[in-house]
Amino acid sequence: MMKALLLSILAILAGAGAASAGKAAGLAPASDLVHIDWQVPEQLPPPFRNHCTVENFTARPYCSNHCGADYQFYYCSPVSFGCCHLGHGYCDWNGVLRCHL
Repeated sequence: MMKALLLSILAILAGAGAASAGKAAGLAPASDLVHIDWQVPEQLPPPFRNHCTVENFTARPYCSNHCGADYQFYYCSPVSFGCCHLGHGYCDWNGVLRCHL
C-alpha cells in the first residue's frame, strides 16, 4: 500500500515538473535569445570575438571583447550584451544579461 502511494506521488510530481518546464520554455522567442551561462567564441556574433583565450582552471575558451582581465563577454540578445566577471554571467529567460557574485 505504501509503495503504491509513493509511486502515485512521484508520478504526480513528475507530471507537474514537465508541465512547468514547458510553460517556461514558451516565455521568450528562442530564435533571438541565448540561454546558457558559458559562451564559447563560436556562439558570439563575429564583431564580439575579440581577446579570446582559455580559462586557466577549466580550459574552456571564452572572449573578453575589450572587457579587461578576468571578464567574459556575454551575448544574450541584440539588445542585451556586456561584460561580467569570468564565469559569473548568464542570460535570463527574458534575454537579459545578468551578473551574479
